[in-house]
Amino acid sequence: MKTSFASRLKGTLAVFALAAAAGAHAAYPDRPITIVVPYAPGGAADALARVLAARMAAKLGASVIVENRAGASGTIGAAYVAKAEPDGYTVLYDATPYSINPHLFPRMPYAPGALQPLALVSLAPNVLIVRSDSPLKDVDALIAKSKAQPGVVNFASGGSGTVQRLASELFRQKLGLDMVHVPYKSGGPAISDVMGGQVDFMFSTVAASQPLIAGGKLRALAISSPRRSERLPEVPTVAETAVPGFEVYEWNGMFVPARTPPAVVDALHKAVTDSLKEADVQRRFEDVGAQPIGSTPAKFAEYLKQEDAKWAQVVRTGGIKAD
Repeated sequence: MKTSFASRLKGTLAVFALAAAAGAHAAYPDRPITIVVPYAPGGAADALARVLAARMAAKLGASVIVENRAGASGTIGAAYVAKAEPDGYTVLYDATPYSINPHLFPRMPYAPGALQPLALVSLAPNVLIVRSDSPLKDVDALIAKSKAQPGVVNFASGGSGTVQRLASELFRQKLGLDMVHVPYKSGGPAISDVMGGQVDFMFSTVAASQPLIAGGKLRALAISSPRRSERLPEVPTVAETAVPGFEVYEWNGMFVPARTPPAVVDALHKAVTDSLKEADVQRRFEDVGAQPIGSTPAKFAEYLKQEDAKWAQVVRTGGIKAD
């Protein structure tokens, strides 16, 4: 049976279309990739994103640019990526507030599921700090004072939606303590007032507090990871001193818009994980107290579910509102 010219033409066009689609994926990336950091320049997430971007550029053979789109606890930058074309050229580098924000803001600027997890990049614990000459010598002393003087002990943070605040709130809730939150506009002034004795304690990043601990200006009482930190091996964990199972990290992770082609996701994921295996990248992360991870998208998605459940309960129980 002879086929018509129209049928042959249709078949030929279909072959060309498939070839073009395959060629488009094979060519990725053929222009610069933008990694959006939804926080201000100079912070931990921004610094680590730039370390990773430089190495990813070498892996992908294309420019990888870091662009800061700060505001509203990271939701502005996240919304920008969520609404971008799902072509692999706009990627989000976010942190723990990503899991906290949906429980603080009544309306999010992007739909659930608009962002697809790519990889858990790193984990960094917080450390519970007091001023160096504080009468609170250990976690037991802090708990005892809080129980003996309800509503007197206070703790600082860089704002209501920060990990610093939520870590202290989780600590307070697990032990049934009556403490007062003192919010600051950022972590730096909060640490300064802990050093000055205006505030009793706070959970701070290891990167920000370790030099001050080493310099004798702060005392570390406990660390928020399940195991002790190699950078502060003499500091016990909260889990071993007061709250079994206590675990709080400042995580960094990468996302792409939903419906990004699987081949593009695979290429980006390989660039991220291969970069995180390099010794110089690991050293740069470890210098700021962050442990490189490089998980699969599926494992990152599962981790995000756990984070979402944990912070939803903490925010709800504490009646926490956005600043």
